[in-house]
Amino acid sequence: MNIIAVAINHHTAPIELREALYLQENEIREFIKDFQSNLTKEICILSTCNRTEIYCIPNSVDLTYKEIQDFLLRKKPVENISPSNFRNYFSCGAVNHLFHIAAGIDSLVIGDQQILGQVKDAFTIASEENSIGTYLQKVFQSALKVGKRVKTETELFEGPSSISAAAVQLAGKIFSDLKKKKVLVIGAGETSRLTLQNLKQKEVKNITITNRTLSRAEELAKEFNANVIPFIEFKDMLHEFDIIISATSSPEPLVIKSDIEQVMSRRKNQPLCILDIAIPRDFDPSVKDIENVFYNDIDALQIIVNQNLERRQSQIPKIKKIIMEELIELFSWYNSLQISPVIRALREQFEQIRLQEYEFFKNKFSPEQQQNLELLTKRIINKLLHNPTVYLRKSADTLDSQGDLNLRLNIIKEMFNIQNQISNNDE
Repeated sequence: MNIIAVAINHHTAPIELREALYLQENEIREFIKDFQSNLTKEICILSTCNRTEIYCIPNSVDLTYKEIQDFLLRKKPVENISPSNFRNYFSCGAVNHLFHIAAGIDSLVIGDQQILGQVKDAFTIASEENSIGTYLQKVFQSALKVGKRVKTETELFEGPSSISAAAVQLAGKIFSDLKKKKVLVIGAGETSRLTLQNLKQKEVKNITITNRTLSRAEELAKEFNANVIPFIEFKDMLHEFDIIISATSSPEPLVIKSDIEQVMSRRKNQPLCILDIAIPRDFDPSVKDIENVFYNDIDALQIIVNQNLERRQSQIPKIKKIIMEELIELFSWYNSLQISPVIRALREQFEQIRLQEYEFFKNKFSPEQQQNLELLTKRIINKLLHNPTVYLRKSADTLDSQGDLNLRLNIIKEMFNIQNQISNNDE
């Protein structure tokens, strides 16, 4: 399968380069049109915060990886980038790489639950732009199948894989129904953003954000449909919240034990969950000694994350087995595409010979005998072609090398002189 992939991702490049080559949806659509008209028969582009990867069936066997890289960089100029920042894949290697991505084991965090949806979105965009043909359609459908099998047949996606996800999961264990709880997020950095994403996934609606820089809190609040309170007022309002998740960069604790004692008094001792995921900690850890206060810091949450990551790592052999099964199925399908025209040409040639001989001899037989003669000659042809047909179809499923299959097909084509009977479209 003449599929080429050119990738820049978290394995090969720092975040600055990945950000510079990130493509918005409108850019992807534009690039697809330009790539397809210049370089490729089929193309699909996957672009996320951690990778930009181009999968294509080239117009010419002479197309090089560098031409694809250069085309991308002409459209999206980036300074200080080198060939070492790209990884290039061909045929089975390209498909295997895509399958690892869809499975969630090539992500920055193993078990990334968003990546399968991103692969599906890339496939949808390419389909809408009519840049997906027979081959890439099958490849991406197989990749999506890999991701679905991993989701249903393994435990890769069970349990949180980040501190923010662990914080939300732990809150869900303390309170059975998070949807009804009021949550305060202190801080507006990347950790807070991830926390808000996890809260939204749990359908938590009553969320408030506070931050020293009010404008940053307002930006996040707009994005996640949350409320905002001024930072100087948040300590006076702590009693209103059931869950407090703090992730600031303050060099000193923001909240001390006496503050939480007053909060619990105003809450009439109703349970309060405090998840301190800041370094250094935003809450005095002694607040955990207060009755009905459930306090956990980043170390406690990291233990949960590490346990889940260990479990995810243990799933990798099972996932690689799924990938191998789907690779075998895909390439068996591809091999069958090459074998079918050869089998068809063989049958057509044998049938032509049979008809010629039948027409030559049929007048020597009675009409009733002619029917038997035709049936007899057809049965002979079917028996003669049975073993070659089984042999070829078995080759599609068992040969390790595409070159081995091509060698066998070429021998048969030359042996029976059927090269001209197989059209370029069939091949």
